[in-house]
Amino acid sequence: MEKALRFLTSGYQADIQAVLNNALFTVDYSEMVIVRDIDFYSLCEHHLLPFFGKCHVAYIPKKQVIGLSKIPRLVDVFARRLQIQERMTNQIAETIRETIDPLGVAVVVEGTHLCMSMRGVEKQNSFAVTSAMLGAFRDQQGTRMEFLELIKRRDAFPVHVPGQGVVCVNE
Repeated sequence: MEKALRFLTSGYQADIQAVLNNALFTVDYSEMVIVRDIDFYSLCEHHLLPFFGKCHVAYIPKKQVIGLSKIPRLVDVFARRLQIQERMTNQIAETIRETIDPLGVAVVVEGTHLCMSMRGVEKQNSFAVTSAMLGAFRDQQGTRMEFLELIKRRDAFPVHVPGQGVVCVNE
C-alpha cells in the first residue's frame, strides 16, 4: 500500500525542469501544436478515490517548442498528486505558459471520477470536462474553435499495422 501511494503521489517530488530535461527547441514555427488523448490517472484529494481520463494540450509557439514526449510527462507530474481536475487543468496550462511563453495555451481534461460512480450520486456514465484557455485561445474565438474541433475529430488517424506500414483508420 505504501509503495503504491508513493507512486500515485510521486508528482509532489517531481522537478518540472528535470522532467522537461531542456527539451526546448528554438524554431520558426507559429502554428498550433497539439498532443491529444493523453491518458492520465489521478487520485481525488477529497475522497482518495481515482479519477482518470484523457488530456488534450495545445499551444502556439512564439519562439520555442517543447519536445512532444515531454507534454504527457508534464501531465503525469500533475496527475500523480492528490488532485482536483480543475486545478490539474490549470497547472498544466500555466506550466507551459511559464516555460516557453507561447502565443497561447489550451488544455482540455475529460475525467471519470470514481467518487461520483462508487459513492455520492452513484452516476456510472458521467464524466467531467474542464478547460484552461490562455492567450490566443482565450482571446481569439477562431483559434479556440479550431483546437476544440481538432481534439474531437475521430474520423481518421494513422496506425502502424505490422506488414502494412502506416495506414489511416476511419472510425
